[in-house]
Amino acid sequence: MSPLLRFFSLLTFSAHLAFTTADTCSSVVAAVPNLNVSRPGEPFYNDNQDKYWSAENSRTKPTCILSPKSAAEVSAVLKVIASSNDTFAVKSGGHSPNKYFNSIDNGPLISTRLLNQVRLSDDKKTAIVGTGNRWDEVGKILDGSNVTVVGGRIGNVGVGGYILGGGLSFLSTQYGWAANNIESFEVVLANSTTVNASETSHPDLYKALKGSGGGLGIVTSYTMKTYPIGEIWGGTMVFGGDQTPKLLTAIRNFTEHYLDPKAALIMTAEKVLRGAVDIWVVFLFYDGPTPPPNVFKDFIDTPHVLNDCKSRSYYDLLASNNKYVLHGSIYTIATETLPLPNKEHGDEVLGALYDHWANTTASLNGVLGLVGSIAFQPVPKGLAAIAKKNGGDMLDLDETDRIIIELDYSYLLDIDTARVDDGNVRLYEGLKEKIDGFVSQGKIEDAYRPLFMNDAYWRQDVGGRYRAEQKTMAATTASTYDPSGLFRRRTKGFLL
Repeated sequence: MSPLLRFFSLLTFSAHLAFTTADTCSSVVAAVPNLNVSRPGEPFYNDNQDKYWSAENSRTKPTCILSPKSAAEVSAVLKVIASSNDTFAVKSGGHSPNKYFNSIDNGPLISTRLLNQVRLSDDKKTAIVGTGNRWDEVGKILDGSNVTVVGGRIGNVGVGGYILGGGLSFLSTQYGWAANNIESFEVVLANSTTVNASETSHPDLYKALKGSGGGLGIVTSYTMKTYPIGEIWGGTMVFGGDQTPKLLTAIRNFTEHYLDPKAALIMTAEKVLRGAVDIWVVFLFYDGPTPPPNVFKDFIDTPHVLNDCKSRSYYDLLASNNKYVLHGSIYTIATETLPLPNKEHGDEVLGALYDHWANTTASLNGVLGLVGSIAFQPVPKGLAAIAKKNGGDMLDLDETDRIIIELDYSYLLDIDTARVDDGNVRLYEGLKEKIDGFVSQGKIEDAYRPLFMNDAYWRQDVGGRYRAEQKTMAATTASTYDPSGLFRRRTKGFLL
């Protein structure tokens, strides 16, 4: 085909695609007359696109944004979309930076933003939480009720994808993953029917939804268990990069000797401006007004430049943590799982992983606005035991101490995306190679190492790292509830 004919063929295809997706939007409007529908340039459309964590997703251009207010409207919308050939996307809070997981170009976007109910039961034992909420919104409504739910650690994270990916919480060492604390899921299936999945109704779907991603239907609300909460203690401590050896030792010891399940933390290193800014930000939490002196002793005794931890409400802590969200940058996320090294080899192992991150980040010098971070998130064996006791989940951890590593890059310009992508791949593949090497040397236990879906990069094989029986169960459930493969064929994500 000549270049001219190829150009006109592409132009014709693009025009056809734009027409068909626009026609689908019109069909939805006709079928669901009271639906909130917004189009490019309209205020709700612009506001929705501004509410992604990554600017790359904000720059996508859905043909229309469909914002249902009930499961019945979701059902009606999905029925029209299913009858078309359009790819589509579903968005909750927009936290995932993976392009097209919750965003789309030239297709309809289903925004769950108006599915934002938070309703506490009369006995305060459960709360119905709409999938379109963010965790600070949930916390604000529950504030003062003396109960809470197992949810996100930063208020601006959305409810929907967080739970479907598992959900690591400040409360997880007491109650398990967020997914372990769902009594039922209200979900619209591929055939547009709405079911409530629980231990007694559609138990196979209920089990698969706890950590398998969004490929089994559109969840419209969660009935969540509640737990007592009063005044808590928490905030952040900031350390200079010169404290790295002490902090790596501290996080290893904290994870192995988990003195109190009411305690939790995230330890994050940050490098900015070619390493001119080299700091650690440690997010601390204790479920009580004051932690016992020995719980965070290794961190508090390490020289630091800031400590804003204090007694406060749980909602106040979640909202305060929002200040660490960078808005307006392109953002990426990746992950690796580390079985905890023993004391003898801990400094060597953690130091090697940190150095690999630091060196990979330095190799990206010249990327405008680059911020690199690595977070160490303790997952002690007690968490796995509680998760199993509370019904289990797709991660299906055994009782081994682990650290989940989160890797983030933020930068400003699209022209650097290929370079950052290469850096991400080198970073997580290099971490895996180093961990494999330490396992072969006997310096780390040869334990099961699944990838935590909430933190995974779009190129990572999340399903390939789950247990074979979990993958089989998820595939069987998908065949049962989505036999035509609507979600697997026409949406993006970690569709197990």
